[in-house]
Amino acid sequence: MDETSLVQIKGIREGLLVSLGDAAWPVLQEALLLYIEQQALFFKGARLALEVGNQILKVADLSALRDVLSERGIILWAVISDSPTTESASQLLGLATRLHKARPSQEAVQPVKGLDDEAALWVHKTLRSGVRVEYAGHVVIVGDVNPGAEVIAGGSVLVWGRLRGVVHAGAEGNQSAVVCALDLSPTQLRIAGKIAVSPRREGKPQPEMIKLKDGRLQAESWHPG
Repeated sequence: MDETSLVQIKGIREGLLVSLGDAAWPVLQEALLLYIEQQALFFKGARLALEVGNQILKVADLSALRDVLSERGIILWAVISDSPTTESASQLLGLATRLHKARPSQEAVQPVKGLDDEAALWVHKTLRSGVRVEYAGHVVIVGDVNPGAEVIAGGSVLVWGRLRGVVHAGAEGNQSAVVCALDLSPTQLRIAGKIAVSPRREGKPQPEMIKLKDGRLQAESWHPG
């Protein structure tokens, strides 16, 4: 079974939420670790909340997983479960068992009219946690995208500021879409069907562009102007 059908990942305010599918725990754990290994660079330093549904897990199961993730530079901070046994085991290990979700709000912004395929939505403000901006064309943000904010575009996304939230460019399958920012460290980044999580960066940030090349997300310097 393809691990991508068992592991679903999305960005949340606190880091990453990983939802596991319906299978035996050893299968799910193997799928999760394989997924992480395939994108090790982007997971390194991530804070992870795990949603396991009805899986019945004991302290030993969760402790072993936490150790394995720690070896890969990943912090397991929460386990969300419908099982009282799993919830109790999580609490004994000091893991959170609830997420504090702010209700998303739709940003009141107006698109530029009459530009056909080059239509762009201009947002002249910082997007704060809980704000979601969605548009069928390009999205240009003059301001920051804070953790917990989300931008979804049918075309490219350009952020004249810091990108720290979740961004999905080419949401309708446009593989030529790109994501650009003056400081690019999103919680989660997607272009078309490809997904990545940025690593923690050190040193002075530089403008960057992320694009799809040969089926992989690749970063390169961006020279706006």
